[in-house]
Amino acid sequence: MRGGRGAQQDEEPQWSRLDPRTVLVRGVLFTGVLLGAGLPVAFGLAGSRPPWQAFAWVFGAVLLVLAADVVAETLRLRRTRYRVGPERVELRTGLLVVQRRSLARDRIRSADLTANPLQRLLGLVKVRIGTGEHTGGGESTLELDLVTRAEGERLRHELLARAATTEPDRDDALATLDPRWIRYAPVSFLAPAFGGAAVGAVLQVSEWFGAQAELVDWMGDRFQDVSVTWIVVDLILLATAVGAVGALALWVETWWNYRLEREPGGTLRISRGLLTTRSVSLEERRLRGVELVEPLGIRMCGAARVDAVATGLVQNADDKHAELKNLVPPVERAVADRVAGRILREPEPPTEAPLAAHPRAARTRRLRRALLGVLAPVVVLALLGRVVAPFLLYVAAGCAVVLTPLAVLGALDAYRALGHGVSGAYLVTRSGTLRRATTALQRSGVIGWTVKQSYFQRRAGLLTITATTAAGEGAYDVIDVGVGQGLTFAAGAVPDLLAPFLEPVGVPEARSQESPRTKSGGEGTGPP
Repeated sequence: MRGGRGAQQDEEPQWSRLDPRTVLVRGVLFTGVLLGAGLPVAFGLAGSRPPWQAFAWVFGAVLLVLAADVVAETLRLRRTRYRVGPERVELRTGLLVVQRRSLARDRIRSADLTANPLQRLLGLVKVRIGTGEHTGGGESTLELDLVTRAEGERLRHELLARAATTEPDRDDALATLDPRWIRYAPVSFLAPAFGGAAVGAVLQVSEWFGAQAELVDWMGDRFQDVSVTWIVVDLILLATAVGAVGALALWVETWWNYRLEREPGGTLRISRGLLTTRSVSLEERRLRGVELVEPLGIRMCGAARVDAVATGLVQNADDKHAELKNLVPPVERAVADRVAGRILREPEPPTEAPLAAHPRAARTRRLRRALLGVLAPVVVLALLGRVVAPFLLYVAAGCAVVLTPLAVLGALDAYRALGHGVSGAYLVTRSGTLRRATTALQRSGVIGWTVKQSYFQRRAGLLTITATTAAGEGAYDVIDVGVGQGLTFAAGAVPDLLAPFLEPVGVPEARSQESPRTKSGGEGTGPP
């Protein structure tokens, strides 16, 4: 018996340590954080005492905190172990309170590698192992921070390997970087956000150094002979230009060296990144479809991006696995359709299939809501103009003249976006104006239907039918569809779910709407 127990213990995998250079990486990064926080403090103290004394105090505090961090990281490194067994992956860490966590290997769905510039220089990576489950407290993931790149690649291949596979060779890349795609970066919604952030950062830094008033005065001198209107226009153009540069820089950092490929065993792998490299994996058996997303600016340029509709992709923006759903950056719409078809292994991309148009009552609802959205602020301004300040009457008139055409155009565009249909093994639905999304969802992945009808929808003969699934957002709507048209679509797409509850009646044949391919967003032929 002793010999048996000894042999069994010898067969158990050995515990492994993280790379010792982890302490160096943490120390360098923490030094940067301390200096970034210490400099403003030093300049603030310099106003009430000699500069050399203020900087000496801050420098001494930085050294003391850095030494404590190095000691803590060294202890953490010595107490951290991991091992990969035949059934479980285990991680043990902790000094006073020892934590031991493990994941069953048959539940592991991802093993992602990331490395910032310093880690790349040292040949290290962070390995994030996940099960794709929605659990709190990080219980569905393990992080190995840090190991060598060779060890990270070995772990990724070992943990994602599947015993049964019929694919003898690696497929060609499904998509690789085309530098021309960068032209879509400045038209994203991030550009104005970056511009506003840049203005705020300049004001904040000038306040740290006590020069905010001088900065404002300098700006005033530059524009002293310019009207207020042109000052606002110039500042908006400047912020937009700065934001466009920031959006370009972010695109290069995020998508440089991009490559989407299918690996043996049925795994999609996305690798990308210029300074910080990322390598994320997604099992195809978790994939339930794709979503072509067309934000307004990108859609006006005839482009779209491709996101995954898969199980286990949490929707929390703070979760590091949220970026897994981004399969393809904004590219030409035709390219996005083609890559989506290759991802789904479909000869004809479902996102390119002709869609049925929705009744004219849906257009009326959108026009009515758009005009009410304009009327509300105009009425408020007009009332205030009559009671408080007469000039607000002119503001109300200007808002009505400018906003009414925009609201009507937006409502018509929203109506043209509506569509639904079935393409092979996928049901397809499309909607949205500022963010138009075309979702191709596996019919076998639909686990239920939800039929909703508001009071106004009942009067218009419309309803909203929602496909419930365990993947992606969990529910995908077919908005403002005719009653008979929507129920017939749901029953035909997934017959086993809704058909037993329907009584057949005569339903007029739905009109056909072509797939969107134009630059301006006027997709399809539209209703007559």
